Amino acid sequence: MADPSSFDTEHAHKVFSTHCFNHAWELMGKSERNTEENEQIIQCALASLWHWTQRPDCTSQNLSIGYWQVSRVYALAGESDNACKYAQLCLAHTPPDDPFCLGYGHEAMARAKLLDGNRKDAAENLSHARRHAEQVADSENRKLLMDDLDELS
Repeated sequence: MADPSSFDTEHAHKVFSTHCFNHAWELMGKSERNTEENEQIIQCALASLWHWTQRPDCTSQNLSIGYWQVSRVYALAGESDNACKYAQLCLAHTPPDDPFCLGYGHEAMARAKLLDGNRKDAAENLSHARRHAEQVADSENRKLLMDDLDELS
């Protein structure tokens, strides 16, 4: 049996935060998911986020992205309350000088509000997201965000 004191938890958190994020991303790409896959995607996103919180190199941007992914998977699973909760956490942890993550934070909130049937608040969040998207310097990132926003319009 391996000596537990020799276990490199920092490395394990790095591996699992990335692996779980990528696996959730793969499941997000499926056009249809069954109930079991919806539960798996939620568990993967939450596990990724938790492992990120255990990493010494975790930044506000990492948390923003993690909370965004959790919000998105809850939206995909049709759970508007949780989608909204994690969209709020995403916005709360997003660096104020990061228009890409701010845009995605508002995208997540708009998606949650639409799922909840609140078109007025969703439109307001979409407006904020578009304003931030216009400030994204990298053209590929700007297009990625705009495409997601157009999907919600």
